Amino acid sequence: PMGSERPEMRKRQMSATQESPGAAQAQHSTGNRGSNACCFCWCCCCSCSCLTVRNQDEERARRTSHELQAEGIPNCEESPAPTLEEVNAWAQSFDKLMLTPAGRNAFREFLRTEFSEENMLFWMACEELKQESNKNVIEEKARLIYEDYISILSPKEVSLDSRVREVINRNMLEPSQHTFDDAQLQIYTLMHRDSYPRFMNSAIYKNLLHSLSEKSIEA
Repeated sequence: PMGSERPEMRKRQMSATQESPGAAQAQHSTGNRGSNACCFCWCCCCSCSCLTVRNQDEERARRTSHELQAEGIPNCEESPAPTLEEVNAWAQSFDKLMLTPAGRNAFREFLRTEFSEENMLFWMACEELKQESNKNVIEEKARLIYEDYISILSPKEVSLDSRVREVINRNMLEPSQHTFDDAQLQIYTLMHRDSYPRFMNSAIYKNLLHSLSEKSIEA
C-alpha cells in the first residue's frame, strides 16, 4: 500500500541527509585539488613525486625547439673564412667542396635545413676513426659510431643498404680504422648525388657567393 511506503522513504531520505555532510566535504576537498590532484595518490601536496614529473614535463614543453635542436648540434670545424676563389671552386666538384673545413661547414649548414646533417657527421666520424692507431681507442670510437649512426634505434641513423650493414656487422667483431669504409663511401655518394646539386642552388651558397663577390669588388 502507498501509506506503508512513505515512512520507509522518509527513513531513506533522513539516512542520506545524515551521510551527506561527509560526502559533500570529501567532494569539496577533491574539487579544491583541481588540476594539481596527484594521479597516483590522494594527497595534494606539492612534494608528490608525480607532480614533480608533471612540472618537469611542462617545463620541457615550454622550451623552444631551437634550444632543443642546439643541444644536439656538434660544433662546426674551426676554419678561416672561405675566399671567393674557394667558394667558386666548390661549384666545380663535390670533392673540392669536401676538401676544406669551410666547405664542409657550409654544406653542413645546408644539410641541417634538410634534416640530413647526420650524413656529414657520420662521414666526418669515419675520417676521424681512420686517424687512430690505438686499438682501445679504435674499438671505443667504432662502438660510438655504430650506436650513433648505424643502429636502427638511433635518431641519427644513416641510410645504408642491407649489404653494407652486413659488412659492418662482420667488421664490428674486430673493429679497425676501416670498419665503416663501405658505409662511408655509400653516404659520400649519396650526398654527392642527392644533396650537392641542391646545395649549389640553395640560398646558403648563393648568399655566400654574392657576399664575397661584393667584398672583392669593394677591395
